[in-house]
Amino acid sequence: MLKIAICDDEKYYRSRVHALVQEYLKAHRLGASINLFSSGKDFLSERDNLVKYDIVFLDINMEEVDGIQTAQKMRSYQSGTCIVLVTAFINYALEGYKVGAVRYIMKDALDVQMPECMDAILKKMQLQKVTFSFLEGEKTLYTDNLIYIESRKHKCIFFYMEKEMTTYQMYGKLDEMEEELSSYGFLRIHKSFLVNLKHVKRISNYQAVLDCGEVLSVPRLKFAKVREAFVEYKGVM
Repeated sequence: MLKIAICDDEKYYRSRVHALVQEYLKAHRLGASINLFSSGKDFLSERDNLVKYDIVFLDINMEEVDGIQTAQKMRSYQSGTCIVLVTAFINYALEGYKVGAVRYIMKDALDVQMPECMDAILKKMQLQKVTFSFLEGEKTLYTDNLIYIESRKHKCIFFYMEKEMTTYQMYGKLDEMEEELSSYGFLRIHKSFLVNLKHVKRISNYQAVLDCGEVLSVPRLKFAKVREAFVEYKGVM
């Protein structure tokens, strides 16, 4: 699931960007959590915000702490967040370049520019798609939205996040799914579970805690290896 923040001190534009992003996500069957902030100061008040989001829309002209200052603070923490600068003026290209903004879009052209902006971001993020033939029919899924797969009575149950958790089923072996999805950051933590490491919050007490709230067991014999793989993927202990 994508994590998106929208930061603008004008309620109208904050709501407008929100609506257009939701419209795009719905059209592309993408799930996301979206948080709204009324100022750069509000956004920066929580340190986690500097690195936790995949995409942040920043109004350039905000009082106290403007969008450029907010973006500079994010980049000082080596944030890999895709920053989009939103402005009513056209003379901010250089500032956008300095903070590594993916795009800057004009407030009077949001309807036109938002789809192209989101297309560019998804391309940059290299969201991958996989297609499977489920009992429900053939489906193309974004790997980022595939939380985990469970093997149950000769079936593979796919837990997939759109607006809410959805499940798809197919006959098959989890070994085959592991081989096909390992290059996308999926890890076999149990004979019955193949999980997307992107959605693992922590590995502890012989359990994998996922960001959707699910808690999956990790066998004692596999625990050290699973934790090592998780730490390597996250890059932090």
